[in-house]
Amino acid sequence: MEQPPGFIDARFPNNVCCSLYGLKQAPRAWFYRLSTLLTRLGFVCSRSDLSLFVFKRGSCIMYLLVYVDDIILTGNVSSTIHQFISRIHREFPIKDLGKLSYFIGLEVLYTESGLFLSQSRYAEDILTRAGLLYSKPVATPLETSENFTSHCPLYLTITRPNLSYVFNQVSQFFHAPTRDHFQAVKRIIRYVKGTMTYGLKFLLSPSSTLLGYSDANWARCIETCRSTSGYSIFHGENLVSRSAKKQPTVSRSSGESEYRALANTAAGIIWITHLLRELHVLPPDRPTILRDNKSALFLSQNSVSNKRSKHIDIDYHFIRELISSRKLYAKFVPTNLQLADIFTKSLPLPNNTVIDTFS
Repeated sequence: MEQPPGFIDARFPNNVCCSLYGLKQAPRAWFYRLSTLLTRLGFVCSRSDLSLFVFKRGSCIMYLLVYVDDIILTGNVSSTIHQFISRIHREFPIKDLGKLSYFIGLEVLYTESGLFLSQSRYAEDILTRAGLLYSKPVATPLETSENFTSHCPLYLTITRPNLSYVFNQVSQFFHAPTRDHFQAVKRIIRYVKGTMTYGLKFLLSPSSTLLGYSDANWARCIETCRSTSGYSIFHGENLVSRSAKKQPTVSRSSGESEYRALANTAAGIIWITHLLRELHVLPPDRPTILRDNKSALFLSQNSVSNKRSKHIDIDYHFIRELISSRKLYAKFVPTNLQLADIFTKSLPLPNNTVIDTFS
C-alpha cells in the first residue's frame, strides 16, 4: 500500500497506517502479496479453491490453506515445512501456533485412527445466547410431519451434517418468521444441547474411492410444490461433501426430481475430482453414485431421449455424457441404505441410523 497523492509525508514516504480489517482493499492487498510470495516459492494456486495452495517437488508435498490472516500448513516432510515457515517469517510477522487444534470455530481432536472435528464450543455459545443452556434436550431436531408456510446456528452444519435439512427448512423464512418458526428453531437448539459432543470423524481409510449418495423428496414444499434435493459424497470412509437444497423449479414427477438431484450430485463429484487431482491424490477408480429410484437410474442409462426427458435436456445430457464416457458409474441402493435420505426429510429416531454413520 502507498500514501495517497497529495498526502505524502516527505520525512516518511514509505510509512502507511492501515488495518487488515479497517479498509475494504486491505484484505485484497494482503492476499495478493501473500499469493505472490507463495507462487515465487513454488506453490500453485488451486483452481478449485482459490484459498488453497499446493507445493510439490519430487516426493515432497505441502498444502497451505488461507482464511484471511489465518493459515493452515501441512505436508509430508517436516524439515521442508520448518524451512518454509522460517522463510515466510522473514516476510511477515507470523506466529506459529503449533499443532492444529482450533480453527475458525472448528475443534480438532487427534485419535489413533485419524481426526475428529467438532464444534462443541460454538454450540455452547449458541445455547448461551439463546438462553437455553440448561434446557431439556430432545431426541430429534424436527418433527417428521413438520411443514412450514410462509440468528440460526447455520455454521453448525460444518461438522453436523444431520442438521443440514432442518436448517434448510427454517432458513427459508428469515424474511417473515412466525411463532411456529421460532418454536422449530428452539427445538433445534434443544436437540443441539443433547448432542454437543457430536462431530465428524476422518479416518485413515485403505480405500480412496469417491462414492456419492443422491436423493430427492418430491414436492416437499406444500406452498410451491418444489422438491428438495440432497446428497452426501464420501472419499473412502470419510464424508467430504453434502447438500440439502430446494430445487429451483417444480418437477412433474418423482423421477424428474430424482434425476435433477442426480445431476447436482454428479456436479459435486466432478468438483471434488478436480480438487483431488490438484492435490495429487486422485483415486484410480471412477466415482460411483448410489440412488434408491430406479426410474432415474434407467433414465441415466438410456441412450435414447424420449418425452419424459425432453424438458430436462441439460441435466439429461450432462449425466449421460459422464456415464457413457466412463467418468461416472450409477447404481441402485435400497432406501434403508440411502445415506442421503437425511438431507431431504426429517427422519424419526429409530430410522435415523445415518447420524451414527456421520458422527
